[in-house]
Amino acid sequence: MLGKGRGPPYNTADATTLSERAFRLLAAGPGGPAAAALGGEGAVRLLFVTSTRVGDAVLSTGILGHLLAEHPDARVSVACGPAAAALFAALPGLERVIVVEKRPLAGHWLRLWLACAPRLWDLVVDLRASALAYLVPARSRRVFRRAPPGVHRVRALAALLGLDADPPAPRVWLNGAHRAQAARLIPGDGPVIALGPTANWPAKVWPAERFADLFRRLSAAGGPVPGARAAVFGAPGEEWMAAPLVQALDPARRIDLVGRLDLLAAAACLARAALFVGNDSGLMHLAAATGAPTLGLFGPSRPEEYAPWGPRAAWVRTEASFEDLTGPGFDHRRTDSLMRSLGIETVEAAARALLAGTRGAAA
Repeated sequence: MLGKGRGPPYNTADATTLSERAFRLLAAGPGGPAAAALGGEGAVRLLFVTSTRVGDAVLSTGILGHLLAEHPDARVSVACGPAAAALFAALPGLERVIVVEKRPLAGHWLRLWLACAPRLWDLVVDLRASALAYLVPARSRRVFRRAPPGVHRVRALAALLGLDADPPAPRVWLNGAHRAQAARLIPGDGPVIALGPTANWPAKVWPAERFADLFRRLSAAGGPVPGARAAVFGAPGEEWMAAPLVQALDPARRIDLVGRLDLLAAAACLARAALFVGNDSGLMHLAAATGAPTLGLFGPSRPEEYAPWGPRAAWVRTEASFEDLTGPGFDHRRTDSLMRSLGIETVEAAARALLAGTRGAAA
């Protein structure tokens, strides 16, 4: 099954859990809800609490970019997990990134509150559905709750700001140093196909030999990207997962970037690619956010909720449905690859169609 990288329309209703009602009572007074309008005198102070996971953090950058466009002088603090922290290093107006490292007895939330409570915020955007937004002084608050099944996360997040009819696309902020590093690692002497053979659990991993075969087909003399080199991406610690693909590729046409890059350096490299093909992962979302033509591979995860987003993004999934793959006995921590019913020919056809569409739009 093939698909483009957008989800269905979505409308959200504000729901309040009992625990949050209790925290609201605790937060009454200076830290409680305020009626003051956003953006009084001086620059807007924005606290943006986003995900611990890279993919979800990338998908949240669309609404963050929208807020920065509305308030270009905003002073921004971002709270996120360690894996996603580097994503915001070049954010305009950034004051600090508060790294939220999980601690016993929810101690990480206490530390985050201590870091944020002394300041009056013009706007707190909390995408973790926590009570934090009600425990810090703020003029305005937006708290995200879980979206209904089948709603793409980009659209669900956009609904928080009333933008679900035309959600702002995820984006990446880069600086000259990141682009210079990418130019050194991927010189501009011919096209590059970026490959993402890793994922956060093995069941989502398409077999390495199929990635290698796909690259050979796409880069052959009669392929859509003739003479291309393969750039292999993966996070530090994922070297073992990427190794079979790295070893299967011709060293003369291979650029091994696995474990060598932070998120923004990886983004700058991905932006230079003629095509990205990869498993459902944070790297896939990062590639789409750079504007690189991005093909996501899905099996035991839901593309309607997590497909790569954007006009240059598409997805393809296994013949086996999500329900069939994740039935009784499924354990994402222990199950080996469930991507084998996704054939080479299907992925090749999707990649060719994506490239033809993006080239046609650019003409």
